Amino acid sequence: MSLQSASLAFVPAQRCLQAALVFVLVLLAGQQAARAADDTTLEIVTQNGVHVFTVEMARTDEERQKGLMFRKEMPEGTGMLFDFKPDQNVSMWMRNTYIPLDMLFINGDGTIRRIAENTEPMSERTIPSGGPVRGVFEVIAGTAKKLGIKAGDKVAHPLFSDR
Repeated sequence: MSLQSASLAFVPAQRCLQAALVFVLVLLAGQQAARAADDTTLEIVTQNGVHVFTVEMARTDEERQKGLMFRKEMPEGTGMLFDFKPDQNVSMWMRNTYIPLDMLFINGDGTIRRIAENTEPMSERTIPSGGPVRGVFEVIAGTAKKLGIKAGDKVAHPLFSDR
């Protein structure tokens, strides 16, 4: 094989490698965009105004089971929204959760059904929803009290809709 033939054989291999690299980069960018799409905003309308949170979604059984386990901190103004489609009675717990939380149990129409404030870290005690809910929003303990969030307040997020 001549040197010219060898270099011509190398060009297709190099193009295949470039195409594979582009494919991997596009795939990674798509996964990053999917993760970013799961971080949305949620608004809670209270007597003292509208409070906006950045939300991490927990939609799958695996994501709901893990929740905020093993995290050592959570920035103020953020939370995790658990999607329990369809509406159902749910119970939460704090197994392997190091951060004390407020849990807002939310009906399908976006009305807060009940709030479990200042839940105990690492506890396996179940915390019931008190009726069928579409979602549970977990925030840093003390948030509900600090912002005046109460049962009956409305939550605006694509997960909830007026029926």
